[in-house]
Amino acid sequence: MRVLALLAVLSISATSAFAAEEPSGCDKFKWPIERDRAALTAPDRAKLASGAEQAAVPSSAITLGLVAPNEAKLPSPPERAPKDGTFAGFISIKAAKAGLYTISLSSGVWVDLVQEGHVLKPVAFSGATDCDGIRKAMKYELSDKPFVLQISGAKDNSLSISILPAQ
Repeated sequence: MRVLALLAVLSISATSAFAAEEPSGCDKFKWPIERDRAALTAPDRAKLASGAEQAAVPSSAITLGLVAPNEAKLPSPPERAPKDGTFAGFISIKAAKAGLYTISLSSGVWVDLVQEGHVLKPVAFSGATDCDGIRKAMKYELSDKPFVLQISGAKDNSLSISILPAQ
């Protein structure tokens, strides 16, 4: 009986600890997200297929179609192996103005941003559950060179992405 009680306490503690790692609500992001959230939920988002090339950073959010990881033909292997039953895809941007950009996503996925053959690490990250239209936002320092934004581990076959100059 004591063992069961101990296991129950440990289970509740583990659940509480996990919940503490995942903030809930739009007010839990580390910076204001109103502009990004509005872009991600705008009805006129361009729909692009995985592998699409853009001449420049899109001025508004896009909806990227995703496919099974083995069909995605990602230019670089993702840093985190995708789970079975998930989706992946990428978009290539030929030209960017150097600067700090916020990349926001409508759902939780793994992101690899590759520029000049190197996977860039975000300089800042924020995310929260239970915020309609946005799940994750990252800030990247980009040079004026082409880059590839790779998505993997998505639960759905499409996702909204905004790439906006950081505020």
